[in-house]
Amino acid sequence: MRILGVGVILLLLISGCASVPTMNDTCNTAIMKKIGQCIEEAEVVSIPTNTLLAELPPAENMPVVAVYTFMDRTGQRKSKDGIASFSTAVTQGAETFLIDSLKTAAKGKWFRVVERTSLDSLVRERQIIRSTREDFATKEGNEDAPTGIQPLLFAGILLEGGIIGYDANIESGGRGARYLGIGASNQYRRDVVTVSLRGISTLTGEILLNVQTTKTILSVGGGYDVFRFVDMDTKLVEIEDGKAENEGVTKATRSAIELAVLELIYQGHDRGFWKITGGHRHPHNSDGVNDLHLIGEKEHEE
Repeated sequence: MRILGVGVILLLLISGCASVPTMNDTCNTAIMKKIGQCIEEAEVVSIPTNTLLAELPPAENMPVVAVYTFMDRTGQRKSKDGIASFSTAVTQGAETFLIDSLKTAAKGKWFRVVERTSLDSLVRERQIIRSTREDFATKEGNEDAPTGIQPLLFAGILLEGGIIGYDANIESGGRGARYLGIGASNQYRRDVVTVSLRGISTLTGEILLNVQTTKTILSVGGGYDVFRFVDMDTKLVEIEDGKAENEGVTKATRSAIELAVLELIYQGHDRGFWKITGGHRHPHNSDGVNDLHLIGEKEHEE
């Protein structure tokens, strides 16, 4: 009877384990189940920094900015126990996040962003358009006809920087307890990614703005186990269950870049390069008050 009871408990624990996903948990549509594949649906990711950028009031005069590169300068590789990994710890396409953040600010009404990451492709396509229209005009006997291609827009501010730090395992710990062969434990670990962003005047080469932001990356795990002898200490029952969750490094990097863009806008306001209207809020202080803003507004009024 005791062996039967232990077997029933074991079966219930395994079948009801919430930490192990099943096909029904992740496949939401009948089509997914029919083709026999478990495919999670795509989603639009919205994080707090993205919302802060989007809720900014529009700029009175939208500055024209350009981004050439925003590179990974950490040199870090993914940490794996016992093996050498050649995969990088952070994304190699961070300039995409930076451009997206610039276009997200005030829902696209803060910066005018010019294409520079694919400048070669852009120039070639413009050459094809110009050549095609010139050939067509020649055929029509109107060689003096304009090609209709406007000149490229130049940027007043060049945005440079990159991911300059990735510190792994800066803090770790956990706790656990065991009593009569039954125990539970949990662990955590923190990593940190650091981003630097600066604004450079294309007319003078002077660095006008410079900010650095950091974002922690949290990993947590926990579980329980049972290790007991039953039936006169002749039969062993062993049960283990656990789950680990790791915050996405890519999402954390994106958040750090978006916060850098937000801080760059605030810093530009503090230094008088532009003015944020509409009751803006600076996040430096917990009460939302920033003395630099008040000083700048008083000087502007005087």
